[in-house]
Amino acid sequence: MRKSSTIAASPRVQLAGFIKKYSPRIAADGRACLATMRKRMPRAHQFVYDNFNWLVIGFGPTARPSDAVFSLVFNPRWITLCFLQDGPDIPDPHKLLKGSGTVVRSMRLTTPEDLESPGVRALMRDAMTMSWKPMPRGERGTMVVRAVAKRQRSRRP
Repeated sequence: MRKSSTIAASPRVQLAGFIKKYSPRIAADGRACLATMRKRMPRAHQFVYDNFNWLVIGFGPTARPSDAVFSLVFNPRWITLCFLQDGPDIPDPHKLLKGSGTVVRSMRLTTPEDLESPGVRALMRDAMTMSWKPMPRGERGTMVVRAVAKRQRSRRP
């Protein structure tokens, strides 16, 4: 009798599969945004949620999702950058952040290059400065798939 062994795919392999569900344009934009976020915060811990509505990747200084500072949200038509801590208190002279939440604010990214604009870089810098905990030094962050919904809306427009 042969034993069947199930080896769970690594979080990076799982994430690649989640992204493949999206249109080629959104998948490419999302991968580019992820590369920029990882380059900007190489030690951040990443939390992946393939929820009913969207794919969400959080970035934080600790292994606790509640400490996340940013998230990238994959919508079927665009990518959103969310500021998860003190969003309304982040200085935003160019009025880039949207939403009326008391904690979270966000901005729709029209292209991955938006993450490189001086205004967005300043917002991210200020958000990291205001973060409840600083980004770690020295250690590499981890990636964890925290949740995968069994039922999901279509990932394509």
